[in-house]
Amino acid sequence: MTAFFVTGTDTGVGKTLVACALLHALARHHRRVVGMKPVAAGLVQTPSGWDSEDAMALRNASTVAVPRDLDNPVHLPEALSPHLAAGRAGMCIDIAHLVDCQRQLAQRADAVVVEGAGGFLVPLSPGHTGGDLAQALGLPVVLVVGMRLGCLNHALLTAQAIRACGLTLAGWVANRLDPGMAAPDENITYLRQQLNAPLLADISHSAAPDFHRVAMQLP
Repeated sequence: MTAFFVTGTDTGVGKTLVACALLHALARHHRRVVGMKPVAAGLVQTPSGWDSEDAMALRNASTVAVPRDLDNPVHLPEALSPHLAAGRAGMCIDIAHLVDCQRQLAQRADAVVVEGAGGFLVPLSPGHTGGDLAQALGLPVVLVVGMRLGCLNHALLTAQAIRACGLTLAGWVANRLDPGMAAPDENITYLRQQLNAPLLADISHSAAPDFHRVAMQLP
């Protein structure tokens, strides 16, 4: 069974885009692929009730239909840091439960892509972060770097945190968020030299990014 954990240098850097692209790329080699959003903070109204836009995107990119309680076990109404959103909802995020849900998904699919919430060390509870969840899952990590001013520091610190958890940085993706960023190619060159992990994709800036085009860059 193939599985990856997708994280980012920050929130809003394109983790869902990359996770969906990774699912699409994996589907070229595996018949059953499924995405998972363990913790989603911020829901939207849909015809079937309140749901997470990220979780819905992952479901649409999956080839296996699974219960919502497995692919998005924690869905919190407010778009806040998960530990705050959970507190306001009267919940406590249980990492062991999230790991159990991922294990159940692994029994139903040949490949699983898990998308973290926010950045790698986003708080999930007063005593735990997204890094603790990634460590408990023990999956290779794909890092999405939002290419904008400050990304070098954010990328290097995140890679350091990933490795400090004993995890493998399987690769990284450069997502060109800011079309006005100065010297973007030079920044990418620097990260290629420093991250010690393969650059899996270089995503051009787009007002309407398409995960199918991103998937074409992925191995």
